[in-house]
Amino acid sequence: MNFIEELRWRGMIHDMTPGTEEQLSKEITSGYIGYDPTSDSLHIGNLASIMMLVHLQRSGHKPFALVGGATGMIGDPSGKSEERNLLDENVLRHNQACIKKQLEKFLDFNTGGNSAEMVNNYDWMKEFTFLNFLREVGKHITVNYMVAKDSVKKRMESGSGISFTEFTYQLVQGNDYCWLFEHKNVRLQMGGSDQWGNIVTGTELIRRKLGGDAFALTCPLITKADGGKFGKSEAGNVWLDPKKTTPYKFYQFWLNTSDADASEYIKKFTLLTKEEIESLQKQHDEAPHMRILQKALAEDITVRVHSREDLQAAIEASEILFGKGTTETLKNLDEEVLLSVFEGVPKSEIAKSEIAKSVDVVDLLADMTQIFASKGEARRMLKEGGVAINKAKVDESYTIDTTSLLNGKYILVQKGKKNYFLVKAI
Repeated sequence: MNFIEELRWRGMIHDMTPGTEEQLSKEITSGYIGYDPTSDSLHIGNLASIMMLVHLQRSGHKPFALVGGATGMIGDPSGKSEERNLLDENVLRHNQACIKKQLEKFLDFNTGGNSAEMVNNYDWMKEFTFLNFLREVGKHITVNYMVAKDSVKKRMESGSGISFTEFTYQLVQGNDYCWLFEHKNVRLQMGGSDQWGNIVTGTELIRRKLGGDAFALTCPLITKADGGKFGKSEAGNVWLDPKKTTPYKFYQFWLNTSDADASEYIKKFTLLTKEEIESLQKQHDEAPHMRILQKALAEDITVRVHSREDLQAAIEASEILFGKGTTETLKNLDEEVLLSVFEGVPKSEIAKSEIAKSVDVVDLLADMTQIFASKGEARRMLKEGGVAINKAKVDESYTIDTTSLLNGKYILVQKGKKNYFLVKAI
């Protein structure tokens, strides 16, 4: 597999230094991407760079993931309008361990000559004195060169300006590349297109300090077809950690992408071949309402980031809203998924002590929750078979007790085909 050709047809090359393709054709090459460790989880905004490392390894080259323990204490001005909060070493070490666990789902860290490695720039920066930094790094790169970078220009022209700390970020990142070049024989650094300035500072430092040839490659920043920012849902970032974003919400994010976005994302975020993707695209174009592309995309990524069991649970949870779910399916949902599925539906509360005594369904629907305006209206709809409790149709003889509670505290009421209400027993 040719790494550059693979990235090219997937639309994953934005900029590339001269000689990069020749270097990768010539020999097994080590390449790296840096990850910000200011959170204990990566998010889907990191997926494009992760997939670059995946393709690098699949092509026979050696991937390095650098966790910026040192740079995480500073902050990168690229694409940001203000300075970030700084973290201490213990938090950064914890975050590094969590990030490695997530990367292990994509990269092989254990076998062969091209097994992935994780490094932390704090390990070689922690003993580096300021005077040594000035002597060994600072003297090789001019201020004129640094100020010319777009990320620096934008911050200098903004109202908030840029601190010296963030101004020197590109030197610290450049020194990382220099260290990896010298000690790990890393010849390629990759990243998003917003990192181009920082990456080529590294290639320049290697040229001036070590007289070596190093290479840079960036992928386009992923956007949505409508110009919106990729990687965020209404609730914020879509995380890879199931505690931060449930597998159900993760699956739904991909399922709800537009046709134009799904056509792009399936190339960039899956390992499906060109022929497989072209076949799926053809099927999708013939029956767009079936959302074949979105389903293939959502299934592939959910299995890779979470598991096949999580995918199945997400599919079953999704079907509940469209009338296909059963009482058994509903009972098997954990509380977080249940609340995710019915986020936004009207909610009401009743005393658990009342439920313990058994409650007549008409009293619940009218007097205790006002789901119906009157008992008469509730009885009429119950007789017509228009009410379901926990996805099972009920009539007016039905009573509710503690065995009716989902997760020991919820009752799902369905009025007609599409109107849901969630009752919480407190």
